[in-house]
Amino acid sequence: MYDYLLPVLYFFASLLFIVGLKGMSHPRTAALGNYLGMVGMGLAILGACFEPNIVGDKSHAAGGYIFIVIGSLIGAIVGAYLAVTVEMTAMPQMVALLNGFGGLASVLVGGTDLVFNPQVLKAASGNQDIDTLIAVGLSGLIGAVTFWGSIVAYLKLEEWRWFKGPITFPGNLAANIGLFVLSLGLIGMLVSTGSGWWYLPLVIASSILGVTLTNPIGGADMPVVLALLNSYSGLAGSATGFVIGNDVLIIAGSLVGASGILLTQIMCKAMNRSLVNVVFGGMGGDVNAGPSADEVYAGVRRTDPDSIALMLAEARRVVIVPGFGLAAAQAQHAVKELANEIEKHGGTVEYAIHPVAGRMPGHMNVLLAEADVPYEQLKEMDEINPQFPQIDVVLVIGANDVVNPLARTDPQSPIAGMPILDVDKAKLVVIVKRSLSPGFAGIPNPLFAAPNAFMFFADGKQGLNEITAALKNS
Repeated sequence: MYDYLLPVLYFFASLLFIVGLKGMSHPRTAALGNYLGMVGMGLAILGACFEPNIVGDKSHAAGGYIFIVIGSLIGAIVGAYLAVTVEMTAMPQMVALLNGFGGLASVLVGGTDLVFNPQVLKAASGNQDIDTLIAVGLSGLIGAVTFWGSIVAYLKLEEWRWFKGPITFPGNLAANIGLFVLSLGLIGMLVSTGSGWWYLPLVIASSILGVTLTNPIGGADMPVVLALLNSYSGLAGSATGFVIGNDVLIIAGSLVGASGILLTQIMCKAMNRSLVNVVFGGMGGDVNAGPSADEVYAGVRRTDPDSIALMLAEARRVVIVPGFGLAAAQAQHAVKELANEIEKHGGTVEYAIHPVAGRMPGHMNVLLAEADVPYEQLKEMDEINPQFPQIDVVLVIGANDVVNPLARTDPQSPIAGMPILDVDKAKLVVIVKRSLSPGFAGIPNPLFAAPNAFMFFADGKQGLNEITAALKNS
C-alpha cells in the first residue's frame, strides 16, 4: 500500500506547489496561493512518514516517526512565533535567514547521506550511485554558499557595524573564482575517490566563497542578492532531492530555483546590473566623489502640512511614491487614510511602484496590500513614467535612490543607468523624509533641491497624519 500511497501524496503536493506559485504571481490570488502551498507542504511532510526507510524497517520505524514529529513541532512553533513577531520592515532579513536555513539543511542532508548510506561511497569503483555522489557534492557547494551568503546578507540588512556597506579586498574577484574552481575540484575528488572525508573541505571552501561573494555587495543591491540567494536555496534543495531520491523535493527546489533566477534577472534589469557581476560579487564598488551634500542641498525649500494640504486640495491627479522610509515608519495605513481624503476632495490617487523600492522585491506591494490599497491603483514604473509631466503633485514618502535623477544625468554615479521613477518631471513634488541623509547608494539626491520640489521633514507616519488633518480642515 505504501508503494502506491507515497507517489500519490507527492504528486498532489507537487501539484499544489505549482498552482500555489502561480497564484502568488498576482495580488488577488496571492493569499489562496499561499494557502495551497501550505497544504502542499503538509502533504510533503505526511509523505515523509511513508518513506521506505521508515515503514520498511520496523525496528527503527518508531524512532523515525518520533524525529519527524519533533522536527515538525519545532518548525511549527518557530514559524508561528516569527510570523506573529517579525515586523514588515524586518521581512527582508527574515527572507535572508529562511534562504540560509534552506541551504544549511541541504548541507546537513548531504553529509548525513555520506555517513548513513555507505553504498553511495562505492561510486569510485563504478557503482551506479555515482550520480548521487555528484548530487551530494552539489548540495554541499550550493548549500554552504547559500547559508553563509544569507547570513552576511542578514547582517548587512541589520546594518551591523562590521558589515555595513560593501567590503572588498584586492583580488576579490580572482579569489571568488579560485574558491569556486577549488570547490568543483573537491567535488571531483569526492566522486573519484569515493571518500566522504572530501565533503568537509568542500563545505569549508564553499562557506568561505559564500562570505566573499556577498561581502562586496552594498545595501542598495540587497533586492538582487535576496532574489539570487532564493534561487540558490532552491537549487540546493533540488540537488538534495536527487541525493535522497525524493521527487517532491526535486520539483519544489526546481520551482524555487527557476523562479528565483527569473526574479534576479528582473531585479538586475531594474537596477541596471549585470547578472555576471552579481554571481561573482562584482557589485558595490567605490562611490564616485561627486558634488558634496552641502552643494547639492543649497537650494532646498521646506514646507509644512498646511501648505501641502493646499497643494493636494487643488490637485486633480496625485501620485504617491512609497519607499523604505514608509515601511520603517509603519505608515501604510496612514497613507491610505490620506489617499481617501484626497479622493474626497475630488482628486485621483495612484501609487508609483519601483521594482526595487524597499529592501526586497514586492516589498511595497505587500505593504500597501496590508492597508487594503486597491491593486488597480498600483502602477509599475514603465507604465507611470511617461505620465509624470501630467501629474499635479507627487508625494514621495521615504524613497531616495529610486527617484534620484543622477541615474539619468551623471554617468559616473554609482546608480548611473539605473531606471528610476521620473518624479522630477511632475508639476510639484513633495518629499516626506526625516532628514537629507542619503539612501543605500550613499549619494546626495538633487531632487530634494529641485525648483519644483519641497521637503517636509518628519517621520513618515506622523507627517502623513499631520497632512491628513490639515487636508480635512482645508
